[in-house]
Amino acid sequence: MVGPSPPSSDEIDTAAVAAKQALRKDLRARRRAHVEALDPRTRALLFRRPPAPLLNLIPAGATVALYNASPWEAPTASYAGFFHEAGHPVALPWFAGRDAPMQFRLWQVPPLEEVLEPDPWGVLQPAADAPEATPAVLFVPLVGFTAQGQRLGQGGGHYDRWLEAHPDAVPIGMAWDAQCVDALPGEAHDQPLRAVVTPTRLYGPF
Repeated sequence: MVGPSPPSSDEIDTAAVAAKQALRKDLRARRRAHVEALDPRTRALLFRRPPAPLLNLIPAGATVALYNASPWEAPTASYAGFFHEAGHPVALPWFAGRDAPMQFRLWQVPPLEEVLEPDPWGVLQPAADAPEATPAVLFVPLVGFTAQGQRLGQGGGHYDRWLEAHPDAVPIGMAWDAQCVDALPGEAHDQPLRAVVTPTRLYGPF
């Protein structure tokens, strides 16, 4: 008797994509509820500076990439000021258009927003004439993560593609504690994190 054929890689990828889409919706709602429940005074004190053990992953003078956080994402403005004052060039994602690959350009006077301009989705990014950068360390946004360093992003694949092309770069997730999950559906192109920092703990380095 011949049993059922194992699922093909295309079928597995399709199932993973569907599972990720459903999980993103749930985790975005969970993240928003978590942030809205925080006392604003408490929230203002979180993510003020990187935990000391995390700094061991960041070489002296290395270019550090951050992201411009939405109201519900882990905030990065204080980290930008911290690294700038510590002598690290600070970079942000930069897009020439919606279909263009993600690049990085220097944010020369963080955390001032006046030197930034909207990207194709309305998120603030450096001006087109800002110097290009190849960060050695990236603090990356996420929708969900596991305690082992798996990451669920927004779904565009920008960070996964960039990290695949720059395997020596160190990706570090920033998240609220409520975004940690036991497991995530995976695809072949997913890039793991080296660490994840939340308001209460540091996961990794892995």
